[in-house]
Amino acid sequence: MGKSTVATMFRAVGVPVFDADAAVHVLQGPGGVLLPAIEAAFPGTTGPRGVDRIALGQAVFGDRVALRRLERIVHPAVGHARQKFVQRHRAHRIVIDDVPLLFETHGEHRVDAIVVVSAPAWMQRRRVLARPGMTAAKFASILARQVPDNAKRRGADFVIPTGVTAAETRRHVVDLLACLRRHGVRYCASCARSSSTPKPPA
Repeated sequence: MGKSTVATMFRAVGVPVFDADAAVHVLQGPGGVLLPAIEAAFPGTTGPRGVDRIALGQAVFGDRVALRRLERIVHPAVGHARQKFVQRHRAHRIVIDDVPLLFETHGEHRVDAIVVVSAPAWMQRRRVLARPGMTAAKFASILARQVPDNAKRRGADFVIPTGVTAAETRRHVVDLLACLRRHGVRYCASCARSSSTPKPPA
């Protein structure tokens, strides 16, 4: 959807961003603390370079039980890394939690506001299928495990579009950040005039 692009834009204007995907790469990388547990649960999926992502992907692809087993290993460790990140940046009024499966893991309860990054379905498909090793079948499997975009938008406090030019997306980021710094996460009437805020006042 362009989530990483928007996260980079937030970083560029001085907002600390916790990248859950990057945390997973560290935890599963060479010497990562999760390697013993992952190897025990999925033999042959780790090595000197850390997790063999292709082998692990094959071990859980299409198997919900295996995927849940992996999530029970990974999610608590990522949560701990997130807590340490927030603690390090406690002097900042705003910290972004860049997480790919917020609604799916019921993580909406641990944040003060939800920003959904959204693009048209055709654009999402084109972007994902351009990634190395991605196939239509893998993409369909990923979508099947995710909350639909329209439901995410309904559950959001703010929506940032990425199906527009980079300059327009950046303007939404800057406008939203200015509003949050001024008003906090309370409803702001001025934001209601932009597409960054889909909800009416509560």
